[in-house]
Amino acid sequence: MSSRTLTAAIGCGCTLVILASMITSADAAPRWRWGRMLSSGPQRTGRVSTPVPDTPPLVPGTGSLVKNVVDDFESEDWTWYYRHPKSSEEQDKRMRGPMGKSKNGRWFEGPKRGTPDVVKRVELPAPGLEGSEHGMLIATLHAGIPGRVTYQMQQDDLIYNLSRFARSGMSVADSPSVVVRVYMPPFEQWEDRSGPSFGFRAGCYTHAIITGDDNPAAGEFGVQEYWPGMFICFESSHDGKFEEDGAYIRVRCNRNGGEIRGPKIEQLGWWTLGLSFSPDGVVHYFASPGVDNLTAEDHITSQFAYAYRTERLKTFFFNVCTHDDGKTWSTPWVIDDPQVFFVNRRQMATKPAEKVAAEASAGSATK
Repeated sequence: MSSRTLTAAIGCGCTLVILASMITSADAAPRWRWGRMLSSGPQRTGRVSTPVPDTPPLVPGTGSLVKNVVDDFESEDWTWYYRHPKSSEEQDKRMRGPMGKSKNGRWFEGPKRGTPDVVKRVELPAPGLEGSEHGMLIATLHAGIPGRVTYQMQQDDLIYNLSRFARSGMSVADSPSVVVRVYMPPFEQWEDRSGPSFGFRAGCYTHAIITGDDNPAAGEFGVQEYWPGMFICFESSHDGKFEEDGAYIRVRCNRNGGEIRGPKIEQLGWWTLGLSFSPDGVVHYFASPGVDNLTAEDHITSQFAYAYRTERLKTFFFNVCTHDDGKTWSTPWVIDDPQVFFVNRRQMATKPAEKVAAEASAGSATK
């Protein structure tokens, strides 16, 4: 495969040199993480064998905005505290604390795979949401195990600290959803490697027979964690398979754990991505070019991911992928204004979504 070198800087003075590389596979199947702890919820299996109900999908953004579970990146003192060496529990069973985190306490390093090498507040690379001027840049160079090079695709995680506001997560009985804006840069700025580049994921759990070869409770009934979501995948014109550069959305996953090819990214720039979780345990996937609110027309698919009936939304997070060769930077990704919504959750302080939009509009008029 021929190579190309490019330099990309997004409003932050951070130069990213990207070289051609190869890919293996992305993140594996679900694992269990909470021992034999059972919640106070109903003790019924979360495995399903029935088709997804033929009902209208839950549009992300429906209901009310959960107060304070947002980050608009407009605060001038927004800072990320790097605490290297990064964690790499998934690769070598080493969780290197203390973990990196943001000054505002809303984001933290993923213990499974570690923090991206660049987490920085930047000016938006192009106009986006009305009134928004800044977003968060995430990119990585040294993914995988610190001090080692695997020459395989690796990924780093940036996780939202939802437990700060909803300690045990959010029940699907309250129809939670997550919406975020993501900037798709010009293809010249993408890492020249076909395969996953960016992930928007959710941490979910249910009650089921526990799986995992490295899990001492495998085969018992307990709490099973899994991570449905979407990957942005690149198709490089330099790998011999594609005539021109392109990208598409890949959904994780169907009831068998298989990934689903979603829409082709015909338009670069800002996209709106959304995940929602309806009371029947179904995960709904949405995406649309631009920054407008999602609608039913933006629906990609609805799935019982891994044949699990989702019970709770634990959090959401982002993956940044790169070829782990010690010299190839990932694609630079900018995200803006992630928000969490719910329907009829009376226990939490809320603001109607319409009021939030009105306040944002009023605020932009004063900037």
